[in-house]
Amino acid sequence: MAENTSKDNLPVSERVNNRSLRPNSSTFKEFMTQGWQAETPQASPLESSKYTPARLLKLSQAFPGERLVIPAGVAKVRNNDCDFRFRPDTTFAYYTGLGEDYEPGAVLVLDPQEQASSTGMLHQPILFVHARYDYHTPEFFRSASYGEYWTGARPGIAEFGVMTGLESRDVKELASLLAKNVGSEAHDVKLRVVKEADPQVTELVESIRVHAGFTDHATNQAADDELHQFAAEARMFKDEWEISEMDSAIRATRHGFDNILRHLDKAEGKENGERILEAAFDSISRIEGNDVGYGTIVASGDDAPTLHWMRNTHAVQEQDMLLIDAGIESKGLYTADITRTFPVSGKFSPVQRKLYEAVYKAQLAGFEAVHIGGTYSDIHHACMRSLCESLAEWGVLPVSVEEALSPEGQQHRRWHACGVAHHLGLDVHDCAEARFSEYQGGTFKPGMIFTIEPGLYFRRNDLLVPEEFRGIGIRIEDDVLITEDGPVWMSKKYLPSAPDDVEAWMAEQRKLAGQDVD
Repeated sequence: MAENTSKDNLPVSERVNNRSLRPNSSTFKEFMTQGWQAETPQASPLESSKYTPARLLKLSQAFPGERLVIPAGVAKVRNNDCDFRFRPDTTFAYYTGLGEDYEPGAVLVLDPQEQASSTGMLHQPILFVHARYDYHTPEFFRSASYGEYWTGARPGIAEFGVMTGLESRDVKELASLLAKNVGSEAHDVKLRVVKEADPQVTELVESIRVHAGFTDHATNQAADDELHQFAAEARMFKDEWEISEMDSAIRATRHGFDNILRHLDKAEGKENGERILEAAFDSISRIEGNDVGYGTIVASGDDAPTLHWMRNTHAVQEQDMLLIDAGIESKGLYTADITRTFPVSGKFSPVQRKLYEAVYKAQLAGFEAVHIGGTYSDIHHACMRSLCESLAEWGVLPVSVEEALSPEGQQHRRWHACGVAHHLGLDVHDCAEARFSEYQGGTFKPGMIFTIEPGLYFRRNDLLVPEEFRGIGIRIEDDVLITEDGPVWMSKKYLPSAPDDVEAWMAEQRKLAGQDVD
């Protein structure tokens, strides 16, 4: 009775184990560390490890004499004691080359050195990770987060060193290294951290800074923002391995779209038809990639003009246009971002085709505006002019094309309020922390990957458009790479987008699924 009463007084945060009666005797602990056959995880260098040294060199040279802290982050809670599937922070993934679910609680530190290395490195990169909780330790069965009894065998300190090519240490040594020689004198070390990734690491860095005399929050925040900004702008230019990962993600995304088309008959007329198609796509993401790169948008009929419709709860009807915005993330964590809009019937009606062709024409205009040395905003202006001209031709635009395109006008944005392009890579909206001058005002250079995604969105209650337009939303989105010779479509070689080709693609996939094709 006394034991039960004492457990009633446990803090709420520690009551998660009330559902079970775990043995905790010394006899059991000793028993659980005996009689296991030794197992050592096998590790080999990751392909990405050939490319991270160049990334780290640029980072090192940008922040001489400063200690840079880049956490992987921790698993985010879905509810109660259930976590979302772990995905490392983007900055951590970029500089370590680690993908998939590697590694919760890990931290990359660039420790400043007194002399540059032969390659010009001004820092020693050190990867801090958890030691293996294998059968040698009680944490083997006690730790639900890292114990191999719960999680299975994972790489340890030595294995992560092999995989990444980085010096690797136990995360228990992190705090002492971070605090070493930190101060405000000229010869002292200053700290910067990617703050959003791991709250505990951020708190540790902040406490060290305050203790060392760095008490101004705004100054510390500005220093951390500069680190985040540098990493974002570095990611604007993809290396050979990153381009290969993007191609893999796009190819897998094509297969996901194929699976959607093969499930159209199963979804049509069903109350949750959109979710049937969402599941068809998302299943391929786990088979061929790491996961979806973002929440899959399946928007049929009246849902399609809603830009980020992700409830996916409605029926799919034969007369609908079906907008799918989806991307598969590769095992290296690079995501495709592709949108296709299909006539559920398999054939565009005259009105559907007219609207679709206008969006298709606008996308081609955006692509034609891309050239090395041009500005990123050129895509926007080209797409907007094309859409304006179509709206004027149909009598929808209430003013002239030029007046609508003027800063004081913008009436056409009623039917396209979002952007038409964004950088793409480890994040679906990659490089978001970059400066405006480097993003919208930046010039096209080889290695950039971005989307071009114009659309037209006519809501069902929009009284300013013809009734036949209402409840139709169309977006065509493709991924583009800038090469030394100019732009190339990365995704159009896998996913058709011209209207006749879309109809042929639908017929092909339905035939493969054994569905009737008119």
